[in-house]
Amino acid sequence: MQRYVLTGTPGAGKTSILRRLGELGYGVVEEAATAVIAQAQGRGEDQPWTRAPFIDEIVALQRHRQLEATGPVQVFDRSPVCTHALTTYLGWPVSPALAAELERITSQGVYERHVFFVRNLGFCEPTAARRITFKESLAFEKIHEESYRRFGYELIDIPAADLAHRVATVQSTIANALPQTPAQ
Repeated sequence: MQRYVLTGTPGAGKTSILRRLGELGYGVVEEAATAVIAQAQGRGEDQPWTRAPFIDEIVALQRHRQLEATGPVQVFDRSPVCTHALTTYLGWPVSPALAAELERITSQGVYERHVFFVRNLGFCEPTAARRITFKESLAFEKIHEESYRRFGYELIDIPAADLAHRVATVQSTIANALPQTPAQ
């Protein structure tokens, strides 16, 4: 089983790439933080990212989704390393739950060591879950790079381009990494 991660700054187009890959038959897993935010906002909590349990809720959902994912090739919109970047960005200490999950994914080699780093598009559109300026998103992008490198991942740059080109780059990289079967 191969598990790939799409990461990068908010608003870079990760979700669009992920959805297109899903349409093409890849096993895909949506971003956990957005789901946690939507659920909290549905309960009337406007800014759930301002409370410490937010991080552990993301970690729990990421783990659950990773363990439930199916298919020989899976693509994840973010991973616990992104949650580490978020914790760093917020200036919070790493929680015991996040530390344990980072240890688990590292020691078990849960995700491929090559991570798709989706570069910003030159803007960041705000949403109910994404209330970050473009300037802030660039700082967050840098923290993501640092977090992935810190945990030993190699970044595969997915530059700003049209969706078809970005998806083709991801597909090509995955295809080249798949084990080749000998000709009969």
